[in-house]
Amino acid sequence: MTLRTKPNRHFPFLSRHPWVLATAIADRGKKGGERRADASSKPSAGEREFVAAAGPADPPAETPELGDAVELLDHDGNWIARGLYNPASRLRLRLYSFSRNEAIDDAMFARRIDEAIGRRRLTTPSNLRETGERLIFSESDRISGLIVDRYADCLSVQFTAAALLSRGPLLIEQVLQAASKHGTPCQRVISRIDAATARHEGVTSGRVAEVESWSRGISLDQAVVPGSQESDTVWYQHNELKMAIDLRDGQKTGGYLDQQANHAEAARYMEGRRVLDICTYTGGFALAAARAGASEVIGVDSSEKALEMAQRNATENSLTQVSFQRADCFDDLKARRAENESFDAVILDPPRFAGARRQVDAALRAYARLNMSAIDLLPPGGILVTCSCSGHVSRADFLNMLVDAGRKRQRDIIILQSRGPSPDHPCAVSCPESDYLKCVIAQVQ
Repeated sequence: MTLRTKPNRHFPFLSRHPWVLATAIADRGKKGGERRADASSKPSAGEREFVAAAGPADPPAETPELGDAVELLDHDGNWIARGLYNPASRLRLRLYSFSRNEAIDDAMFARRIDEAIGRRRLTTPSNLRETGERLIFSESDRISGLIVDRYADCLSVQFTAAALLSRGPLLIEQVLQAASKHGTPCQRVISRIDAATARHEGVTSGRVAEVESWSRGISLDQAVVPGSQESDTVWYQHNELKMAIDLRDGQKTGGYLDQQANHAEAARYMEGRRVLDICTYTGGFALAAARAGASEVIGVDSSEKALEMAQRNATENSLTQVSFQRADCFDDLKARRAENESFDAVILDPPRFAGARRQVDAALRAYARLNMSAIDLLPPGGILVTCSCSGHVSRADFLNMLVDAGRKRQRDIIILQSRGPSPDHPCAVSCPESDYLKCVIAQVQ
């Protein structure tokens, strides 16, 4: 079964970009294309849209179904790649093979899963079984639509592509086998697909329940009693800290493993400082700062459940100089400014502000407002740790935002480190959207 691109819209796929949106595919009946996507269907965050005009007509062809392997051709009929189809998503085709000789089959997925986990052993010692790490990072590991994190002996599996669900149990089994082979055997699995992804991918509530039923040793059932054999809380070693995460209600796949190295690096600047951690979530930056010798740490977040977990983590690690407060990040910074509060270091790790390209300008304004408010609380020589996980906001845009914030506050911002995610979150050069996290450590004069 084949699909053709619209004229001149095949170039990203020649560069091995894995996302083919419906708007890049010729209309059905026009050189093996398909009907136009439903305008009400929205792509997942970070997905590119390649818009083009229709091509000359061909006789109507059979319409592929969910999960079907489809050959992608350019407008002139030249073979480009092979992918899996989803008629309900604007991300209509996910490309997995760019070689005519490589089929999309169970053996291919097993091979790539093994390669992905083996890749982590290039940087992460395999004997650290109590730690947390990302084992599979979707496009970066050539398995678009699958994200797997490991927390001690528990796998957190997140499906972001409906076309993979027919292989779901097999993929989980392959991850378990590869994790054991590479020195981190796992006993528990939590399987999930979040509500936004289910909506964008056309996954029914019944199918979501089926995905969740693939969990083992841990439950998504809210009736589960904490501390029972199937508790939803998992403990793991995060740098030198013992951390608990809520895999049922937590953000992403439970924690922020992409910031793990940044938590440790930022903490090196915190000894003896009074620290404010905005959007602390379960306390990653705040607890690392406290352990590194900060004199006082205040963590702020809008989620009561996240703050309860953060306090639980602080207690478990006997960190008494850290406290947590519930507040909106913008309101909290404004109120502290009004009270003439001052901190030796301010950490900003907000949620994603730009889920689509059209939101980038608004996101940059929000980042500027947040960073200017933080700068207002810092004396000369203070440390600013500022982050963005918005993939649509480039590193250049983020740094230019800091230039503007410094200009408006008449302060010099000196970058000490400009960082990305932890090494277990690799970036595929063919998919720039996988290079999403920015973490800047700076001194403000």
